[in-house]
Amino acid sequence: MLNDRAQILLKTLVERYISDGQPVGSRALQQHSGLEVSSATIRNVMSELEELGWYSVPIPLPAAYRLLWVTGYL
Repeated sequence: MLNDRAQILLKTLVERYISDGQPVGSRALQQHSGLEVSSATIRNVMSELEELGWYSVPIPLPAAYRLLWVTGYL
């Protein structure tokens, strides 16, 4: 399963994508996630999420929505 930071970033990504309908960059994730991490750290986590199949630049994949729904993050 994903660690807390990855879940928060994935949740933020999905929420921002739903609300804006636009790709979400690391700067926006940094501003809206509430995490005190650098944009480089966010990019690293997003790369890991992409490798795991939860995210495909520039949008979250359907599996990400299901994961967040099942875990109660959405």
